[in-house]
Amino acid sequence: MNARLSTGAQGLDDILGGGLPRKRMYLLQGEPGSGKTTLGLQFLQAGRAAGERGLYVTLSESTEELHGVARSHGWSLEGIDLFELSAEEMGFDVDENTLYLPAEVELGERMRALLDEVARVNPVRLVIDSCSELRLMSQSALRMRRQLLALKERLIQRNITVLLLETAAASAGDPLLQSLVHGVVQLEQLSPLYGAARRRLRVLKMREVEFRGGYHDFMLRSGGVEVFPRLVAAEHHASFERALVKSGVHELDALLGGGFELGTSALLLGPAGSGKSAVATRYVVSAAERGENAVMFSFDEGLDMLHRRSLGLGMDLQKHVDSGRLRVQQVDPAELSPGEFVSVVRESVERSKASIVVIDSLNGYLHAMPEERFLTVQLHELLSFLRQRGVLTLLLMAQHGFVGRMEGPVDVSYLADTVVMTRFFEASGRVRKAISVVKKRSGGHEDTIREFTLSGAGLQVGEPLSSFRGVLSGVPEYEGRGSSDLLPTGSEPP
Repeated sequence: MNARLSTGAQGLDDILGGGLPRKRMYLLQGEPGSGKTTLGLQFLQAGRAAGERGLYVTLSESTEELHGVARSHGWSLEGIDLFELSAEEMGFDVDENTLYLPAEVELGERMRALLDEVARVNPVRLVIDSCSELRLMSQSALRMRRQLLALKERLIQRNITVLLLETAAASAGDPLLQSLVHGVVQLEQLSPLYGAARRRLRVLKMREVEFRGGYHDFMLRSGGVEVFPRLVAAEHHASFERALVKSGVHELDALLGGGFELGTSALLLGPAGSGKSAVATRYVVSAAERGENAVMFSFDEGLDMLHRRSLGLGMDLQKHVDSGRLRVQQVDPAELSPGEFVSVVRESVERSKASIVVIDSLNGYLHAMPEERFLTVQLHELLSFLRQRGVLTLLLMAQHGFVGRMEGPVDVSYLADTVVMTRFFEASGRVRKAISVVKKRSGGHEDTIREFTLSGAGLQVGEPLSSFRGVLSGVPEYEGRGSSDLLPTGSEPP
């Protein structure tokens, strides 16, 4: 099997199953600003680190501009040869020739100059930027094809791996050029109505390689191109011991038939402020107290407010953050691509060994998606991955409204193994909270509805509200006699 060369981007190497086969010619195409030049330089940087000679041939940018790009990423181009293949730099005037078309003379001269420089440097890796300039000089597809075929043959004979850069629209490309090369990688830049630009790539063609198809998000930041391979849950099976995850609140665990189970996902559903985050935090803190690792991703609430609110409920998150048992990360849906978010979740599970992952909330996660119809597909793959790694995933979703009929922005209840519902209801002139479990695939659970309160003493869960009917509607009717089953008003938060 042909040995592989690293592209310089670890995620892209993963997509390609280890990198690019050596001694072949590849095409990297994309619109301006999509990251072609950066990835080309990254390719040569990886070669230099491996002790391989690299040559960057530019027809459209000056060497000074290339040094500027490198400096913006904190790189040095020392040890990488740069060759500026422009008419001005080469010092010939094609207008003096009267026997041949100027384009034919210029193209031929540049190809000879390129081959002379290759012979002088004798590189292992070669980047040519860009094919668009060659196309302009060729003036016809036939002439360009002949020149590139001859160039390809000469370079491959010298055991060189070639990366051609091509400026092309996201949905276009030159079929003739694509047919000449061994592989094609397409870079795209998307402009949402709000937020930072989103970039993605896909491998259109790669001979000899069983690559991962489809679109993969990537970021162009200081330090180069960082690629986030599309998650395929089937590639991440792992054995784990199934066990119940307890909250430390006996009545809450009893409601869930003993607690949540590792390797499952749970959806906490209810209106804003009904206690979903507090329930999830209670399980996270309990896990950290047992010496387990957990991670919380907050899309909606600021970290300072999350810490202060949790401390007010008797749960000190900072203590567990300082111990390394808990990681709390704020997520800005306008800046973080879905692929990068999945990559961060994977890292938390694979490197930090987190046993509980909290996503608060799916409403914020939905806003991070470029198109809503892909939310459930990507979420299904993420949940499948987390299940196979033995992780308990707590998903929070805020529903519209406070009492009566309520709906969420998208129905994902069928993806969750357990569904816990929180509600507001009115009784004795007070707004109260109720909690119930409406679904649990992994075992039995109570079908009761219980009141719960949040106070400085923490989370308290009362007896089943057997004296009321219509609690989930928000305006229940009292049908009992004697005790109302409600928690004492003194346990309410101030």
